[in-house]
Amino acid sequence: MEEKARVSSNPHIRSRVTTSMIMLSVIVALMPATVFGIINFGLHALLLIVVTMVTTTAGEWCFNRLLHRKNTISDFSAMLTGLLLALNLPPNAPWWIGVVGGAFAIIVVKMLFGGLGQNFMNPALGGRCFLMLSFTRIMTDFQTDTYTGATPLALVKAGEKVNIYNMVIGKTSGTIGETSMIALVAGACFLILLGVIDLKIPGSYIVTLIIFLLLFGGRGADFDYIAGNLAGGGLMLGAFFMATDYVTRPITKWGQYLYGILLGVLTGIFRVFGSGAEGVSYAIILGNLCVPLIEKITWPKPFGKGGERG
Repeated sequence: MEEKARVSSNPHIRSRVTTSMIMLSVIVALMPATVFGIINFGLHALLLIVVTMVTTTAGEWCFNRLLHRKNTISDFSAMLTGLLLALNLPPNAPWWIGVVGGAFAIIVVKMLFGGLGQNFMNPALGGRCFLMLSFTRIMTDFQTDTYTGATPLALVKAGEKVNIYNMVIGKTSGTIGETSMIALVAGACFLILLGVIDLKIPGSYIVTLIIFLLLFGGRGADFDYIAGNLAGGGLMLGAFFMATDYVTRPITKWGQYLYGILLGVLTGIFRVFGSGAEGVSYAIILGNLCVPLIEKITWPKPFGKGGERG
């Protein structure tokens, strides 16, 4: 009997690197910031992280079960979404915020659009923006037993002096996972060494924001102002762990540079001219929506149709 040829859809190039390996690598890279957030803010932060991760994982399992689809929780993408969302939550937020945000992120942003690889925006940031619009007071309350008053980034925007050293190590108020710049950069270096991410997007993002602040920040080359914007808020968390999301970033080389520049400009606009001190989440969400256009204008032309010989 003749052997039948196996027909499969493209791509036909296979790699030993699996989706689950990539997701686990990112989760491991986030552990320094996660552990620091728990130490910094206490056991309630741990409760929020656990509740949010359980919600996203259970939400994806239930959705697949109801629609009789193959279960996909083994790729750990739902777990990573829950962790990223939890790290973007205020440490004193009620536990049900993690449930509402996690359910929205997984079911609405991810699964209703086809699951992993089909979502048009980062699910964790989609969940955070939904919570910001729906429960603004809760999502902007960063006061804890340890820290009171405005966040360092809000103080920077108001022109007040801040302790840059405390911002770098993370002894400040903020969301669970955004405060320790050094923990986030350590995790990012781990991903760069593994080859999971590179510096095209985060590098162009951060450099563009610095240039924007120098030109339009109204403070000139004020070190405290620039350093405060880099160390404060969710810039490092967003630039290295969410803007680099494989699904919602451009796949072309120049598209990734353009994407990073766009994020830097948008973040600068929100931080300098907006009413709030932050802007990373909304910048990345708007950038996600622009990805199809970015890929269209940066897609290389094939040889023979205007493209250069390879």
